[in-house]
Amino acid sequence: MSKSSAWPSLPRNVWVVTFTSLLNDISSEMLSNVLPLFLFNVIGVKTNVIGLIEGIAETTASVIKLFSGWLSDQLGQRKSLAVIGYGLSALAKGALYLADGAGWVLGSRFGDRFGKGIRTAPRDALLADSIEPHQRGLAFGLHKAGDTAGAALGIVVALGIVWFTQRNVLTLERTTFQTLTLLSLIPALLAITVLALGAREVAPPPVKRAAPSFNLAGLDQRFKTFLLILGLFTLGNSSDAFLILRAQTVGLPVIGILGMMLTFNVIFASLATPAGALSDKIGRKRLLVGGWLIYGLIYLGFAQVTEGWQAWVLMAFYGVYYACTEGVAKAYVADLVPAEKRGTAYGVFNATLGFLALPASVIAGILWQGVGSWAGLGPSAPFYWGALLALLASGWLWFSP
Repeated sequence: MSKSSAWPSLPRNVWVVTFTSLLNDISSEMLSNVLPLFLFNVIGVKTNVIGLIEGIAETTASVIKLFSGWLSDQLGQRKSLAVIGYGLSALAKGALYLADGAGWVLGSRFGDRFGKGIRTAPRDALLADSIEPHQRGLAFGLHKAGDTAGAALGIVVALGIVWFTQRNVLTLERTTFQTLTLLSLIPALLAITVLALGAREVAPPPVKRAAPSFNLAGLDQRFKTFLLILGLFTLGNSSDAFLILRAQTVGLPVIGILGMMLTFNVIFASLATPAGALSDKIGRKRLLVGGWLIYGLIYLGFAQVTEGWQAWVLMAFYGVYYACTEGVAKAYVADLVPAEKRGTAYGVFNATLGFLALPASVIAGILWQGVGSWAGLGPSAPFYWGALLALLASGWLWFSP
């Protein structure tokens, strides 16, 4: 199929799921980039606790990711679970308006990730079920582009609100965060509506009804190996909150941080679709290895950064890393597993990322304030750690079957 005809031939569900993610990410990115600043500047939470909050929320919700993927296979239903997940996340975001302590933020983050856990594997399986194999990279790349375009729009809205409420102040103020929280609910509710009314269920091949065991029986050995390699990489891939805090420590104010994240998302959104299409031609593994090597170089840069503009430039290249890996990794999973196991496989894939988010973020927090200070590295320590694991994982993936 020619490139010119590839876009019109993409099925309805690809566009609906992409637009849903775009709207939801407008909502999410209005808050996610300022949430670590809210914890750090307003509530006074230390980086090791911030890492713990992010890690607990992601890891606990990973159990739901496993279950929802398996359940979507068993029920032959992807769409309804995805709608429920988006709804729960919207409710949890609204609760941040009342947050006055770390525990409240943890509860909200858990609720948001709980909803993400319910929706992610069924949504990814719905997307994979709706597309032909020769366009799989293009479809997942387009989805990530839409998702990230929404993130960029969310940051633009956040930039406007921050500028209107507090101008170029270095630290975040509580009233600004509360305004962002309320306005973020509008695109979140629109996302639920679009998915509920626009998507069409695509029944996967029937499977034998069974209790959830979540073992990897029946899945390709290459998929199991990929999970191990992904796990190694993820142990060094702590929450992006640490990148944001690192930028603030070298002088970027709130406005500058949002501008930095806008640059990241624009580059990510611009490159995600062509990167996905490229993976259809040259293979997913090559692009993943290249992306992880770029990640390692970026983390080495963040370890040595001394000026705000340097962090901004590094974050721009971080968008290239994301474009080469996010959608491509999900398309790679679809390449490695049979159709009737996709829901379970995506559940295991996303759970692997989530389960390791806790140790990854806790390790980063400890390295930042504990080991880093003791060794004279300070905030640089978690970034050296991430670069090392990225290098090891890249080599392992390159030489894997």
